[in-house]
Amino acid sequence: MNEQAPPSIPSNANHQRSLWLAVGDRSGEAATLSNIGGLYDGLGERQKALDYYAQALPLQRTLGDRYAVAITLVNLGAASSELGEKQKALDYFQQALPLKRAVGDRSGEATALNNIGVIYCDLWELEKALDYYNQALPLRRAVHDRHGEANTLNNIGVVYDRLKQRQKALEYYDHALPLRRAIGDRPGEAITLSNIGAVYDALGEKQRALDYLNQALSLNRAVDDPPGEATTLNNIGTAYDGLGERQKALDQYNRALVLERSVKDPLLEGTTLGLLMQHWQEESKPSLAIFSSMTMRKV
Repeated sequence: MNEQAPPSIPSNANHQRSLWLAVGDRSGEAATLSNIGGLYDGLGERQKALDYYAQALPLQRTLGDRYAVAITLVNLGAASSELGEKQKALDYFQQALPLKRAVGDRSGEATALNNIGVIYCDLWELEKALDYYNQALPLRRAVHDRHGEANTLNNIGVVYDRLKQRQKALEYYDHALPLRRAIGDRPGEAITLSNIGAVYDALGEKQRALDYLNQALSLNRAVDDPPGEATTLNNIGTAYDGLGERQKALDQYNRALVLERSVKDPLLEGTTLGLLMQHWQEESKPSLAIFSSMTMRKV
């Protein structure tokens, strides 16, 4: 979602900023602030990243650098989204979109459209999400952004899955999967495999679901993606619960919880606790279901 890979910033970046201030070079100051924000973003320190991006933005606007302003707005949106501030993220992305169009940055425009779609999907405004994804997809194809195209195809699949239009979801996932394999996007491949598995589970094809989910799990581990691995474990647990293999399901949920707590992901942990509550209800063990529910409220 973020447009700027974490740059290699010297450890004296703040000293550099002081030098730009001393000589009155506002352009250099703005670039340094943005770069420091990118560094903190790459370290996962989103609030610090936001602080530096927010300092860079007014300087870039004063300088009339619309291209830089648009990039910083996208980065602010991405960091806000990671912090769970979805409405703020949406506002930043919507500010970035007309700027991307004004400077003729079609690749950036496609990214902004896709990002807006992601936020609307997170907010469960699914028709709006679909509208923005369908604007992003032809642009990504036009600029030959295969990685972005695969992401948007996968995202459209997610919307149709949430709309319970499973066959349409599979159609988009099936288009995304070979693209991700062709470009060597193993983390993305794992996501799409897990999504396909979840759809087959919802369609009642449990063994087929487990085949895709186990492929996804191997990739999650190979690329060291604990949140992705936890999501796949949850999906595997759901499939085992559907097959009546309760102990296997419980094992998957417990493994997911360990991962989620290790990376301090309360949203994913809440999802797993919800699955555990449902699991214990089906096992006719209400006291354990109540415990899972109480724990979930604390997340």
